[in-house]
Parts: sequence; structure tokens; C-alpha cells
Amino acid sequence: MPKFNVILLFLVLSRIHVAGQPSTLKKDCEAINQINTAITNGTLSKSAAAKQFKTLIKRVKAECHFVAKTPWTFPLASYDYKAIGGTNGSGYSAVGYHYLDGNEHSAHPAHDIFIHDTDQNSLDDRTQKPVDVLAVTNGVVIACENQWQTGSSLRGGKYIWLYHPQLNIVTYYAHNSTILVTPGDVVKQGQKIAEAGRTGFNAYKKRSPTHLHFSAFKLAGDMPMPYNPYTVLTQAKSE
Repeated sequence: MPKFNVILLFLVLSRIHVAGQPSTLKKDCEAINQINTAITNGTLSKSAAAKQFKTLIKRVKAECHFVAKTPWTFPLASYDYKAIGGTNGSGYSAVGYHYLDGNEHSAHPAHDIFIHDTDQNSLDDRTQKPVDVLAVTNGVVIACENQWQTGSSLRGGKYIWLYHPQLNIVTYYAHNSTILVTPGDVVKQGQKIAEAGRTGFNAYKKRSPTHLHFSAFKLAGDMPMPYNPYTVLTQAKSE
């Protein structure tokens, strides 16, 4: 076979391999997204949800071949850890949280990161522009919600779940005004994935200052278990 044809065949096969992998990854992430929505809405039994989630998250991990980077990028552009609510991250409380409880959980395993928004229009007072929400490190979108409406009981509003396979953790970004990713999207560290906002049952209310609700979870037995990322956030790079 002529050398040119060998090279052409190699390129074709390479494209098939690359094209095929994202397709499978996207389907698996879309399936996780459906399970996550069912968990949130309470329309799937906990045992069935756990079984399906574990199966799919293992497949997604096997399909991802990128490396997560440290230190993290801070999840809000132009802000740093000093914007985190509470004293030294004291707003974090994971007691009573279980992922399979969905929208009915009774805890706050998160840090609220507040933006300068005195008139509550989801624009930074200093720039009069939206505040970009950034991926803290390389990951893949496994779930998101972009259809929140005023009056909805959904606490997270418009949210995103990112899975970081090499770290075996999941990060969660909630109360966004706009979502810019979909399940199966592979995102780079520091990439804009959303804009901060006021969506969510409590976050929408006037008594709530505009903030990003940020959580991190380690996968234990292939299920998300909350852990406090405060120290990592204090070391994160501001962009």
C-alpha cells in the first residue's frame, strides 16, 4: 500500500476513534443527568438511583483520559476566597446531607461565594457585567439544569455538576443565571461554564444576597459524599 494511503487510513481511523469516544461519553453523561433529575424530583427509588449512578460513573471514569490540575481556579472570575461567606468558611455544614435525598436534604455542604450586587440584578456593581462562573479544574459535565422558573421549589435553581475523574471528585455550582454547558461537555480548568445569578427557591428571595453555591464531593463507593473544600479554595488561583 502506498505511503500516502497508509497515512490517510491512519487519520481516518484516528478520527473514528476520537469521534466515537465523545459520543459514548455524552450518552452516559446524559443518562446520569436523567438520574440526577429523578433523584432531585424524588421520582426514582434510592436503591435504583444508586445502582444506576454507580454503573454509569464507572463508565464515565473509564472514558475520560484528561488530567485534573491543581491548584484549582477560583470558581468566580475576579473574586477569591475572601468572598466566601462566614468566618473561615463557617457556613459549611454537611451534617444530615445525603445525595440520594435530592431536593429534600437538610444540610448545607457548600460555601456561598458572594458577589458585589447591592441592587440584586445579577450584575457586578463594579463592572455592571455578569460574573463568570469557572470550572475549578478539568472535568466533564455530568448533570445540569437550565430551566428553572420563578416559584419553582428547586433549591439549586440553574445548576451544574462536574466530574473530575483523576481526582475522583464532583463539584457543584448552583444559583446561576445562565448555563453555558450541557451533559457530556468536557471543560478545561478556568473555562466559563455559567454566569452567577439568583435562581433557586431561597436564593431568589430578596433576603438572599447574590452568590454562587459551591460544593465538592468525593466519590466513596462510587457515590458522592460531601467534603469541605475550603482549604483548596483559599489556595485557588483568581482569574
